[in-house]
Amino acid sequence: MNKYLIFRTDRIGDFLLTLILIKSIKRNDPDCNITLISSEKNLKYINSFNIIDKVFFLEKGFFNKIKLFFSLNKHFYKSIIIHDSKRRSKIISFYLKSKKKYISNIAKFDSYFDEIKNILEYLSFNFDYNDLNTLENREIYYSNFDKKDYILFHFDEKWIFNKYIKSYENIEPSEQQLKSFLTSLSLKSNKNVIVTTGNNTPEILSNIFKNNFIDNIDLIENINFTDLESIINNSSLLISCHGAVSHVAAAKNIKQIDIIDKSYNYEKWTKHFRNYKSINRKSFNELSIEILNLNFI
Repeated sequence: MNKYLIFRTDRIGDFLLTLILIKSIKRNDPDCNITLISSEKNLKYINSFNIIDKVFFLEKGFFNKIKLFFSLNKHFYKSIIIHDSKRRSKIISFYLKSKKKYISNIAKFDSYFDEIKNILEYLSFNFDYNDLNTLENREIYYSNFDKKDYILFHFDEKWIFNKYIKSYENIEPSEQQLKSFLTSLSLKSNKNVIVTTGNNTPEILSNIFKNNFIDNIDLIENINFTDLESIINNSSLLISCHGAVSHVAAAKNIKQIDIIDKSYNYEKWTKHFRNYKSINRKSFNELSIEILNLNFI
């Protein structure tokens, strides 16, 4: 049995990109064993994927890294892939036993997707576009709402000016602007609208929904990422600022409107996205009008 070791010790969105690589390896080498080194933050979520045989998380501290090294050094790997490009991952992997080692260097490629295809060539594997469907056959569900036909509007800290990157365009709405947009979105689409958020519910959402707002617009809060994945899976359209949720929609081939900033090259992350439309950040009034005028709605 061939063994592969992959380092991905950063964020969920990064892991979802690596999942394309993992699915491709498993398809090309069905009986292989894949071990993933994760960040502690993502450990629970990554453990929900049966396609990965073993998951370790990289704990802080010198002795924890030594302990991890000795656990990994018991095995000989056909390939070690440092897909996070982290110095700590490179150091741990340097003395591990393997036939091949690949260290990610995204600067050489137009996109992360292009690099994934390059890694597969390095492994003498081929890529199939079905490998993009990384979230198929996921036995997860969020049962606390009726599965009506709905649009998902994900409103997290990226919409709040003082909570996000100050050099990015300010898209923060007033309460009235956000209420008007959500109402118009539901009316134009003739669909229910579900609003989700990050770990902490922004005050603007708490204020808007404290009086139940409108029957066909609902707020869902205090959920983990697995629940959020399930809600995205069942939506007809995702509207969000670019993040891990964008990669879930792309993996499920769900329509999405991605709010991005013109100062950053998002195509590095989104080149493989399907059913995708991006809009540059601008004042919320202009942004909402542009969203509502898209033929995606």
